[in-house]
Amino acid sequence: MLVPDQKVWLEVCGWKVPAGFASPAADHTRKRIDLNEHLIRNGDATFIFKVKGDSMIDAGIYDGDALLIDRSIEPRHGNIVLAVLNNDFTVKRLHKRGGVIKLVPENKIYPTITVKDGEDFDVWGVVTYNLHKLY
Repeated sequence: MLVPDQKVWLEVCGWKVPAGFASPAADHTRKRIDLNEHLIRNGDATFIFKVKGDSMIDAGIYDGDALLIDRSIEPRHGNIVLAVLNNDFTVKRLHKRGGVIKLVPENKIYPTITVKDGEDFDVWGVVTYNLHKLY
């Protein structure tokens, strides 16, 4: 899914929100922000993918979440990435050490995938944000 070009303006409060008691000044906002500017570094290379499955739940990524994927970021060891392995897309944590590439799930019931020589593998993009619905 492509990220739309239209601006999405939201009010931003001028203080940090405690996770305790509500602030009496909650109706006073400071400025407006555009979510595209806040969440997207390179619009032409950013895409949204919906998650299917539970292999990344310990990283806070759940079935049905929407991930922002940036193809312009160079994938590094430890990044959560959208990878393509033998024509199948998967979201995993990238492990690159000593010439060995592994795709590590963030759920103990799933095995780590070691990319073998000759397999068709590519990191499609780096996950930059998880749009997790709370209601």
